[in-house]
Amino acid sequence: MNNRVKSPQSNHPAWIGVAIAFYAFIAIGIAEGGLGVLLPSILSTYHLTPATITFLFISQIAGYVVAALTSSLISNRLGLAWMLLFASVTLTSALIIYAVTAYWFVMVASGTLLGLGIGLIDAGINAYIVNDQRNANLIGVLHAFYGIGALLGPAVATTLLLLGLGWRLIYLVFASVVGLLVAGVLWTVVYHYSPMTVQVQASDTNAWANLRSALRTPVVLVTGLLLLVYVGTEASLGNWAYTVQHIGRGTPEVVAGYSVTAYWLGLTIGRFSLGFFMQRLGAVRTLDISLALLVGGLVMWWLLPNQLLSLPWIGFALAAIFPATIWLVPQRVPTSLVPATIGFVTSVASLGAATVPTTAGWVAARAGLESIPALMVPLVILMAVLHRWLVRHSLRSGKT
Repeated sequence: MNNRVKSPQSNHPAWIGVAIAFYAFIAIGIAEGGLGVLLPSILSTYHLTPATITFLFISQIAGYVVAALTSSLISNRLGLAWMLLFASVTLTSALIIYAVTAYWFVMVASGTLLGLGIGLIDAGINAYIVNDQRNANLIGVLHAFYGIGALLGPAVATTLLLLGLGWRLIYLVFASVVGLLVAGVLWTVVYHYSPMTVQVQASDTNAWANLRSALRTPVVLVTGLLLLVYVGTEASLGNWAYTVQHIGRGTPEVVAGYSVTAYWLGLTIGRFSLGFFMQRLGAVRTLDISLALLVGGLVMWWLLPNQLLSLPWIGFALAAIFPATIWLVPQRVPTSLVPATIGFVTSVASLGAATVPTTAGWVAARAGLESIPALMVPLVILMAVLHRWLVRHSLRSGKT
């Protein structure tokens, strides 16, 4: 049967779904953003090196891959709310395991759950916002809420470390934050909140066909690669900046911790102001300017180690890249492929959060922590090349 499964009509207002979406991004921002400040504590607890700690990042890859290939199919079959419920429970479980396990290999293995949970939440919420034309203009604000979570993560972690709490208790705090998301999504399931419970396609066959078509479309693959490099760069800075500043450069612990918070604050401010810049400059020109500013900020962080301006500058420059690229997707692929494309590229992008910080850790183990700022510069150049390819492709297709 190809009939759409209908959900009961909801009388609840549309803003509830938007509020849950915003909180979901705060939650995953906290879950990811806090790791950078806690990394030295984890290194010390398990007697690790910058190379061996990267197994924690590597373990997330399997989860991100599964999310990339299944997010649109799961949402189609079960509805967004059930997918988000599964994802948020999975993420909460991973954070609790991080907090309680005494064994490094168990913590590493649970990273797969963390990757799966974050990948599904990221893909589902992005598709939910972009596919609803009433909310599509909120994409920049949505990602600003990720920035809020990502700046709260290191700020809370730094403050709690100063108060004497161990990193395990801090992960329990993070798990409780994601636990509130579980409660919110469970409400949408119990009360049949239709904007999040309806299936988005008519049949599984269409979902599989659209996913296969998306994977054969060059613009989809290039967009996924661009976002993978972007997320990898953003995550590498969030995960390694504190270690580079505190251990590599001898910056005091408090200053190093709050400088990472300033990085995420710059990103958050940039995303809240994204609508202003896109309205006046357009998405493509906003991306061009952002990439140029990003190169300048990274060179400053690399070559002028004693100043503190570069990290918030870098965060501000990064702000537009992910949401503006997602905003352009409906203009670059057929309408029928938009859900599968957004689900795929956002989940693939999450791979960058594991692969690029891992590579940075391996390089740092051989060449020193100062190699990490230098490594970020060619990644931004690669982003610029991929961005310009997408622009040329769109122009040849007659799209804006």
